[in-house]
Amino acid sequence: MGGCVSGDLKGGKQAIGGVHGRPTMNNDAGYNEAIDHFFRVRDQSPLFTPIELSLSASNLRNLDILSKSDPMAVLYVKKMDGTLEELGRTEVILNCLNPTWIEKINVSYQFEIVQNLVFHVYDVDTKYYNMSVKALKLNEQDFLGEATCVLSEIVTKRNRSLTLNLHGKNGLGGSKNFGTLTVHAEESCLSRMAVEMKLRCSQLGNKDMFSKSDPFLRISRLTESGKYVPICKTEVINNNLNPVWRPLYLSMQQFGSKDNPLLIECFNFNSNGNHVLIGQLHKSVSELEKLHKERSGANLVFPTHRGQEKVLKGQLFVDQFIGKEQFSFLDYISSGFELNFMVAVDFTVSNGTPRNQDSLHYIDPSGRLNSYQKAIIEAGEVIQFYDSDRRFPAWGFGGRYGGTVSHCFNLNGTNAYEVEGVQGIMASYANALHTVTLAGPTLFGPVINTAAQLASQATSNDITKYFVLLIITDGVLTDIEETMDALVRASDLPLSILIVGVGNADFKQMEVLDADDGCRLESSTGRVATRDIVQFVPMREVHSGQISAVQALLEELPDQFLTYNRSRNIKPLHS
Repeated sequence: MGGCVSGDLKGGKQAIGGVHGRPTMNNDAGYNEAIDHFFRVRDQSPLFTPIELSLSASNLRNLDILSKSDPMAVLYVKKMDGTLEELGRTEVILNCLNPTWIEKINVSYQFEIVQNLVFHVYDVDTKYYNMSVKALKLNEQDFLGEATCVLSEIVTKRNRSLTLNLHGKNGLGGSKNFGTLTVHAEESCLSRMAVEMKLRCSQLGNKDMFSKSDPFLRISRLTESGKYVPICKTEVINNNLNPVWRPLYLSMQQFGSKDNPLLIECFNFNSNGNHVLIGQLHKSVSELEKLHKERSGANLVFPTHRGQEKVLKGQLFVDQFIGKEQFSFLDYISSGFELNFMVAVDFTVSNGTPRNQDSLHYIDPSGRLNSYQKAIIEAGEVIQFYDSDRRFPAWGFGGRYGGTVSHCFNLNGTNAYEVEGVQGIMASYANALHTVTLAGPTLFGPVINTAAQLASQATSNDITKYFVLLIITDGVLTDIEETMDALVRASDLPLSILIVGVGNADFKQMEVLDADDGCRLESSTGRVATRDIVQFVPMREVHSGQISAVQALLEELPDQFLTYNRSRNIKPLHS
């Protein structure tokens, strides 16, 4: 899967700043066991952004006779099974119907999951004033009101503040005025601390027989458990024993502190995934900064079987070291940047006749979703919060439409390619199964070029738009060269392409498009892609129907978005 830092070293993918700059931590808000398992079996860790929520309320109901209510707010996350899990409580403010609470509640923001929040406000009885708020039994307090929202709704607002109407528990209370609750989100200030380093090595050992080594670096940090967890990788430099890598970013969330030990390993890249260690060294960020200031190199060592280390001739140098404020994904989003969602659905004959139950396009009358519907729902429900008009381009390809086979036709059967909301995509897809005849072959080029054209138009008019094309397919490509040419051209644009493979086809081609082999895509004319814009995952990686492959794909998006904007020095609005 593109962009993931893998413990088994699969791929030496070019990667500036590793993944997201989001820290590894427990995710209380929206924890998903399936996602956790997906990463754990790959020896990876999902990444989260710590957020502090500040709460205030206005015009609360007064339930006290001789004074005003004494309010406290409680935050819950609604889990997948519908149960509520408490995340935190504010302090109690005495005698106040318009409280501004000081106590912040911590939430772990996770882009790829819809995190449903529930807020309850209580009037705390005076006899409990000397108790810790954590010890209060909520069923002994008077209920003042409830509000619900999705965490993404808060962080996408221009000032990261959202005002919600309070209502009775479970929506009861009719039109009665329960007041309002305002929620404001702030990232931890650590999120913005980062270093930019330019690393190089000299006189590396040669591990190849007929050419020189193809080196890349992997950097890992030491965890409390004593294990090293990968936090970023450089790109692969082909055929070079004195490599100079592109600058990489490390956020403080990734390295913990400037004195935290880091393991820097240099590998010789092999396309089969069995990369060979050239040498390694242990250095903290502060020690790397010292190497830069002293303009000196540090020798790599090679661990031996007896636990000893052999000092090598090869050295690591830090040619550039800059401490800087690094804008986060949420900095861009809350300043007005948007993700524009687009979908392309495969209508080739290999999917099977839609009316047959074994067809990948079969619509189950019981409401059970097929793989295409699942992918649309899971991706759309996340990204819709980052797209203000919620009008989504939706296409089909590989089907006989209007009497001729088309490789990019409007899914809704009209001249307008946009549909209203995720439900609009779902309805258009279901209708198209009655009006489009499955055909072939499987071509990606026309759909990618159409999406790239939209992204190109936006580039010249509006830098705040970033496009995300979801292609759902069951087949093997017949236009692999044209597709690679289209992807190389599109790599300069604000565009990411997520490919979900459904069914049991051989998806080896998709792995090539994903460019996880450490080498960027190259066009038929020899032009190399400026960045990796494709992520692919087969739906069959969904173990027992539990793991959402689509959510695992979406986990990559913030990093691709940031890589594009940083490479062009595009900053959040008003920064």
